[in-house]
Amino acid sequence: MISSKMYRIFIITIALVCPLALSAQTKQPNIVLIMADDLGFECISANGGTSYKTPNIDALASEGMRFENCHSQPLCTPSRVQIMTGQYNVRNYTKFGELDRSQKTFGNYFKNAGYKTAVAGKWQLGSEEDAPQHFGFDTSCLWQHTTSGRVPGEGKAQIDKRYSNPMLEINGSIKYFNNGEYAPDIMSDFICDFIEKNKDEPFFAYYPMILTHCPFTPTPASQDWDPEDPGSLTYKGNPDYFPEMMSYMDKLVGKIIAKIDALGLSENTLIIFTGDNGTDKPVVSNFRGMTYPGGKRETTENGTHVPLMVRWTGTIDASKTCYDMVDFSDFLPTICAAANIDIPTETIMDGQSFLPQLLGKQGTPREWIYSWYSRSGKEANLKEWARNTEYKLYKTGAFYNVNTDFYEKTPITMDNMSSEEKRIYRDLLKVLRFYEDKRN
Repeated sequence: MISSKMYRIFIITIALVCPLALSAQTKQPNIVLIMADDLGFECISANGGTSYKTPNIDALASEGMRFENCHSQPLCTPSRVQIMTGQYNVRNYTKFGELDRSQKTFGNYFKNAGYKTAVAGKWQLGSEEDAPQHFGFDTSCLWQHTTSGRVPGEGKAQIDKRYSNPMLEINGSIKYFNNGEYAPDIMSDFICDFIEKNKDEPFFAYYPMILTHCPFTPTPASQDWDPEDPGSLTYKGNPDYFPEMMSYMDKLVGKIIAKIDALGLSENTLIIFTGDNGTDKPVVSNFRGMTYPGGKRETTENGTHVPLMVRWTGTIDASKTCYDMVDFSDFLPTICAAANIDIPTETIMDGQSFLPQLLGKQGTPREWIYSWYSRSGKEANLKEWARNTEYKLYKTGAFYNVNTDFYEKTPITMDNMSSEEKRIYRDLLKVLRFYEDKRN
């Protein structure tokens, strides 16, 4: 038996000979989760999109893992509630623009585990002044927090203050910017400053971007950028600006990655990039040789299929593609597993960790994903479905092959189903029945 003195000598020797051996086992990784607004799978060139150049997001894919089958909800608040709580909307969604204060988010889990936490970007999850802090974030820089993010213009017009010369809220206090500032720059600086300040201790940075959501307007890189523009008077704007907004969004992703790399944190930082729902409808892109319309709000593929790239230098192998299904309920258990944060066994969790896949293991790939989707939270507007990578079954009984029927125009009737399709139908029906009594 080794004496306690000999054991201490052994540990000290290991630490001197290979100091990284101990730190790699004991140091919790940083987590940076970036979620673009209204950005579908087809917009990223690493995914096969050809309308826009996204070199920094492509680099995440080439330096880590790219996912082919990640699905969100079709709209922003439903997606935000799901990604932050790890639960399907059937359990905890209340109404648009709100997250029930009884819920626990990944911010709470990481803060309770000793992480420094920050959120910057679009909030839209409750107007209480302390809402971000209540949900676990030490510090916040947000648009659409205690206010709508708009101010009165002439007559009944409303000026959208999310981009040029914005109105933002920093830790619940409203601040007006009037010197040609651009909100995405302010928010990305906020994240970078947070990372710099907390580089010597574990941190969790959540960046739900406001790009590329409308109004479609010039960026500071546009030739017709106007630093005196007070904000947009229209909700949509001109979609011709979408490519410029895409480019600027990608630039800001690169800015945060560059900060992490410059601080020497790349090997201890898990970086995730995704989008909150499909691209807005005025935008039509070229994708893998076909014309691909934006499908925001729709329950079809172009409304829920979103990009997912994950980098963790030295831990995730480079240039890997994962074809397993992932949905937004899976993010919370995945990042908690990566950070060795235990989720209490009594906690209801619909998501399952895809950390094993990130580590090059088989894991337990999903056989299905489920969605309960209602913008208002009322069942009168409800659409509910379960699906696998090929087939989709709605609660109405409509059954589609989503690979061959992109717009879901021709449901497969029972009489026309193959024996394999009937088996899949029954399996997906079991999923729908499982969630029948889960609405609180």
